[in-house]
This record gives sequence, C-alpha cells and structure tokens, in this order.
Amino acid sequence: MINNIFSIKNEIEFNKKALEVFKHQFKNNKVYRSFCDLLYIHPSDITKIEEIPFLPIQFFKQRKIVSSLDEVDEIFSSSGTTGSITSKHYVTDINLYKESYLKGFHHFYGDIEEYTVLALLPNYLERKGSSLVYMVDDLIRKSKQEESGFYLNNLEELAKKLTQPNHQHKKVLLIGVSFALLDLIEKHQFKLTNTIIMETGGMKGRRKELIRNELHQLLSIGFGVEKIHSEYGMTELLSQAYSKGNGIFETPPWMKILTRDTEDALTIQPTGNTGGINVIDLANYNSCSFIATQDLGKTHHNNTFEIIGRFDNSDIRGCNLMVL
Repeated sequence: MINNIFSIKNEIEFNKKALEVFKHQFKNNKVYRSFCDLLYIHPSDITKIEEIPFLPIQFFKQRKIVSSLDEVDEIFSSSGTTGSITSKHYVTDINLYKESYLKGFHHFYGDIEEYTVLALLPNYLERKGSSLVYMVDDLIRKSKQEESGFYLNNLEELAKKLTQPNHQHKKVLLIGVSFALLDLIEKHQFKLTNTIIMETGGMKGRRKELIRNELHQLLSIGFGVEKIHSEYGMTELLSQAYSKGNGIFETPPWMKILTRDTEDALTIQPTGNTGGINVIDLANYNSCSFIATQDLGKTHHNNTFEIIGRFDNSDIRGCNLMVL
C-alpha cells in the first residue's frame, strides 16, 4: 500500500488511497482512533475525503502519534522558546521521508544533481531535530556539487559563491530563513541568473514581521530576480508544498490541502473560501495523514493554495524560531 502512494496520477487515485490510509490509521493509531471515537466517526461512515476527521496539530505536542509498531528511526521536533512545549514527529521509516522530499523536489524542480544548493539555515549538527535541515542536508549531499553547503554564519563567503556559478551556467538553489536572506541583501546587492531564491519563513525575534508581498519585493530587488520561491512544510508533515512565485503553492500528487470553517472545525469549505488549513499528507502513513493546522489560507480550483496567516494566539513555531 505505502509504495503506491508516490505513483498517484490523478484525483480519483488520491481519494481512493486517502480512504485506505484513513482505515489503516483508524485501526493502528491509538491516539487518532480515540479522537475519531470521541467524534463518533467510524470508517464505515466515511465515503469521501471531506468526511475524514482531521487531527488538531497540537496533539503532536502532547502524544506520540504513530500508526506503526516498528521502532522509531528519527524524531523530528519543532523549534520553540525556552520552556515551551515542542511538537514531535516520530518517524518509524526515515526512507519514507527521503522518498517523499526527493520525489517532491524532482516533481517541481527536476534532478537535484543539476543544482548547487546553498543554505542559509543552521547546519545539521546545530539543529538535529529539524526535518527541514535534515532534508536540505541530504539535498546538499545529493547535489554532488563542491560549492553546496550551509552558510548561515558565513555571509561573505556565500556572496562570493552566489556570483561564481553564473559563469558556469549551473543552476543554483539558495534556500533560507527570511531574516537571513534579508541580512545578506543588506550587505550585498546581486543580479543573479540561473538562481532560485527560496524562503522558508522565519522572522520572529530577529526582525519586524513583514507581509509576504513586502518581503518578496525586497528579496526580488536585492537578489535581482523576478520571482521568490517558497517552501511550505512543518515538523508534523513528511511532504512539502512549493511556490514558484506570488505565494501560490502547489502540492505533490500525494498531498492535498483543504480548508475548514473557522467557526466549525468539522466543516470543510468549498474551494475559494478562506479558512483553517487542513492537510492530507499520505507520506505520513506511519503517523497521521490528516492534520488540522493553525494556518489560515485559501484553496483554488487548480489544486493550488495560499497561506494568509495564522489563527490568533497560536504558538510561534516552525522555521521562524529555528535559529534563535
């Protein structure tokens, strides 16, 4: 079953597999089963994905969310302030995560070996619990490019590296937290070609919060590129969505975004309405594939979506605190 997830070709196949995964997790995930029981929902009641219960993401802070009896390969944890409770994602098959992010990257950007990967993120030893850093560390290795690496604490060397590949006609991916990207363009101005600038969010505690359009405009001017790309992922997910500009995200075929009514968490809204972001990530086969996040957003008819903000009073989490 799990091997078929990455071969999904259309919405009909996705819906069928999502219902199969729901039955598997209802049977094998004690926390999710208890949640469904409290809602008096049973797989026999479910005929479409909109009826599947979405587990509030806060459960990853309080419970061990697993749908497998296998030993845990890796524990990913969210960032947080001192003393705060962080989310933990217990991954029983790390190869499933690797397959998800490698196939996801290839789906949107092609072969990783065609890129030099420059990261404005903490390196793997500095932030072992980060699923994002784990992914980027592996992308750096698989790029097989000598220039690929982490440069968060070495902006001057990064500035030199950024200008070199332009003469070699190599594709470059610069991925990093927002404040670090801004730090770089305050010290250097670029006119880059063959270069993707990808921000992963992250401003809290380091800079004034900016709306996406303002941030992307500053980055576009500073790096001399037309569009700013973005990555949408989190500790609790094993898949990522990507935006190639204008804040419009697209998911890989095994991932889907729905929105829920902000006043009635069990009601899924029609496409085009703003609401709470619910994620179906079938790569989360061994944990929980149906998650109600604290993000607010809007879906569009071509299976794209945008993130508008967060629910009031929700915790600061994810990449925005990764480097504090």
